[in-house]
Amino acid sequence: MAAARQLPRFWEWGKNIVCVGRNYADHVKEMKSAVLSEPVIFLKPSTAYAPEGTPILMPPYSRNLHHELELAVVMGRQTCAVSEAEAMGFVAGYALCLDMTARDVQDECKKKGLPWTLAKSFTSSCPVSKFVPKEKIPDPHKLKLWLKVNGQLRQEGKTSDMIFSIPYIISYVSKIITLEEGDIILTGTPKGVGPVQENDEIQAGIDGIVSMSFKVEKSKH
Repeated sequence: MAAARQLPRFWEWGKNIVCVGRNYADHVKEMKSAVLSEPVIFLKPSTAYAPEGTPILMPPYSRNLHHELELAVVMGRQTCAVSEAEAMGFVAGYALCLDMTARDVQDECKKKGLPWTLAKSFTSSCPVSKFVPKEKIPDPHKLKLWLKVNGQLRQEGKTSDMIFSIPYIISYVSKIITLEEGDIILTGTPKGVGPVQENDEIQAGIDGIVSMSFKVEKSKH
């Protein structure tokens, strides 16, 4: 693997950001949605990445921007139609991400039966932590995630509460989308999603593993 393609900087060259919705029952309940028999998936472009040190830019067409805290799985090699039993062998590591969501826009898209692209895929809609090698997380289903806004705890959840396991998600997604080295899968958010405003400071972490901090700013465009 060439030096420019080292996984710890996967956000500079990864092609696909695959997101899973409705994967925590408490979040499904708070959104007044229904638990489904299969994962809800959608995509973000690679330009959605916002590594730590860059701001989260508020899309000018939204007045209700929400944070959604998520564990991301980073793929280590091409992954196509793998079984659940094989799936974890294709994982290089993990990261913490935010699925920033223009909630008012998403609500309108839902009413009209339209895709969520405007609500989910704007520039900087995927703030991302440093890469965490899989050796540092022996079991990704035993993690505690947390998020604070201006020092106030907003989200706290355990990955053991996922509806669909990580091997299931990888297998499911890989039968639809061929994943490449450096691609990530966001595995859903626990309850506690909520709004942020200009100049808010978002801090988030995986207990004992990694943390990150971002400032919310207005877009100049």
